Amino acid sequence: MDNRVKALFGIEHPLVQAGMIWASGWRLASAVSNAGGLGLIGAGSMYPDVLLDHIQKCKKATAKPFGVNVPMLYPDIDQLMEIIVSQKVPIVFTSAGNPKTWTGFLKDAGTIVVHVVSSVKFAVKAQDAGVDAVVAEGFEAGGHNGRDETTTMVLIPAVREKVHIPLIAAGGIATGRQMLAAMVLGADGVQIGSRFVASEEASSHPAFKKEVVNAKEGDTELTLKELAPVRLLKNKFYQDIQAAYGKGASVAELKTLLGRARAKKGMFEGDLNEGELEIGQVASLIHDIKPAKVLVAQIMLEYEKGVQDFLSP
Repeated sequence: MDNRVKALFGIEHPLVQAGMIWASGWRLASAVSNAGGLGLIGAGSMYPDVLLDHIQKCKKATAKPFGVNVPMLYPDIDQLMEIIVSQKVPIVFTSAGNPKTWTGFLKDAGTIVVHVVSSVKFAVKAQDAGVDAVVAEGFEAGGHNGRDETTTMVLIPAVREKVHIPLIAAGGIATGRQMLAAMVLGADGVQIGSRFVASEEASSHPAFKKEVVNAKEGDTELTLKELAPVRLLKNKFYQDIQAAYGKGASVAELKTLLGRARAKKGMFEGDLNEGELEIGQVASLIHDIKPAKVLVAQIMLEYEKGVQDFLSP
């Protein structure tokens, strides 16, 4: 069966591993790419020299396509983009910014460009900016999120109505049946983040991975909307945020509470009390930590069985 995401990226499965900060290094990206999906290096938590090292190691670990995810709020983004182009990274996913800023530069270098959006309005703007595909990410997703709180079930068909370029669904997808649901809604492929946090190759701290596996329904919440909406596990840091809200904290006070490097402290260093533990609602469906190639195989097997069941009379 023809598939536009597979054709665009030159991959076996229409499955993209999200470029998550502190989780998506070269080991995870290369493992997913070797398994037939598209692995992404998450540049948002990397200094330029660190990104260069991950790109070079990823090239050695896989002969298959891989990409880099770049949040456009990154302070040294010009350096990151120069490294990406000089290293001839074939695919770049951009997020958290105006796609017009870098799309032309990247496409002039022969790079495939995908932009992550959380609304129909921004999907149309990304298409008009000339990107090759969009990721439409629903409110269920972990990490930084859209302010509109549109769920994946609503967002995907709404974006499909308005854009003609390939559409990748994200947010609340960790299983093959969820992947099938997204495709039925109009997606050409899916991007999966939280499920790959709980993989052996993810660079996130083992203690954080265990917290993800232990998460139950309702254990995450979207908060800090005054700064940048982020979905977190409800740990002590989250409770401190709630206490600050209860006292009527100002934006400045919330910024002080957030401080610096909270995400690194929690997800990379394993401080489960004071760290920011970013994960999606779908964590409640994640029950184990497995190699990425096993996860890809399981997701695709369940998806393909679902397709057959769906098509059966």
